[in-house]
Amino acid sequence: MFVFLAAAVFAGTGAAHAQKRDDNIKIGVLNDQTGIYADLAGQGSVWAARKAVEDYGATAKGMKVEVVSADHQNKPDIGSNIARRWYDVENVDVIVDVPTSSVALAVNTITKEKNKVFLVSAGATTDLTGKACTPNTVHWTYDTYALANGTGAATVKTGGNTWFFLTADYAFGHALENDTAAVVEKFGGKVLGKVRHPFPGQDFSSFLLQAQASKAKVIGLANGGGDTINSIKQAAEFGIVAGGQSLAGLLIFITDVHSLGLATAQGLMLTEAWYWDMTDANRAFAKEFAAANGGKYPTMAHAGVYSSVIHYLKAVEALKGSADGAQVVAKMKDMPTEDKLFGKGSIRRDGRHLHDMYLFEVKKPEESKGAWDYYKLRSVIPAAEAWRPIEDGGCPLVK
Repeated sequence: MFVFLAAAVFAGTGAAHAQKRDDNIKIGVLNDQTGIYADLAGQGSVWAARKAVEDYGATAKGMKVEVVSADHQNKPDIGSNIARRWYDVENVDVIVDVPTSSVALAVNTITKEKNKVFLVSAGATTDLTGKACTPNTVHWTYDTYALANGTGAATVKTGGNTWFFLTADYAFGHALENDTAAVVEKFGGKVLGKVRHPFPGQDFSSFLLQAQASKAKVIGLANGGGDTINSIKQAAEFGIVAGGQSLAGLLIFITDVHSLGLATAQGLMLTEAWYWDMTDANRAFAKEFAAANGGKYPTMAHAGVYSSVIHYLKAVEALKGSADGAQVVAKMKDMPTEDKLFGKGSIRRDGRHLHDMYLFEVKKPEESKGAWDYYKLRSVIPAAEAWRPIEDGGCPLVK
């Protein structure tokens, strides 16, 4: 008999004893549900995991699946505590989503220790497929290399050859800054300076004034979510773009553009793994998502949760319900990936999911046909070009 539950799980201590494992498949959606990344992940990712289970046809296949969720509050200690309790006490088999790279890296280590499965949709650091790669983790949707390779390269090629970075001071921001700086220099550009702001931040005025004073043609925003939104809004107040400098949002989600409005966000170049208005299947998913999530449209992180859970369930079914995390991930790597949102792809030995990426430009207000019609496609970045070469990552699984 199929069982599906969507439950909010809080960061308390939970039961003191381990429960006997049954034949349920238990999926834990771990993300920011109340802070600066709540819109791009949050409860929308819980819905996406539920939708994946439903669309996979778990009922007809006789699979019993339970989905639980928790708010890690963007804090590695809280995320670690939840992951340990889920694995040790509550028999969670797989943790999915996990924005905030510092939390993702902590969960990555615990997942290997407990021999479970970790499917990263909203975390960005390339360390997950580099020096911190494990046999238990798959990095699905995007990473800092792909973002830098898309937006950074396009910006330099169109004349933005001097840069100043405004960077969130934690693992994700550092990685995005470093990867983008490498791309800028690769294509003949120059980095004039950088400043790192607290995460999360509120007042970016002093940092933006430093960027403005640098006279760099491009101010690279190596941050995300609410930090990116506030950086762009405050930059507008200082007249930075009006003064001739450009902003490069290195991690922009459609929810960020929605918050900013097209009048402010127009012209931004951005790299995404998925956009709702590219295929009929995407549009149908977005319509159903919006109906269940207060009118909000799905981000690439939500689509990545859906896609990764679909492939995970395929591997578990193929292995006839194996709970061995490394074995499940090995099976995921052996099988080509295919679903209605991401199409066909594959998973490399280092755990990197391979698919095309897309360079978009935010539309002008007069170009938009209505709410959430925000992007125009500039170029497709083929999978073979989008991702860091496997030999450059330093993953110990790659020999």
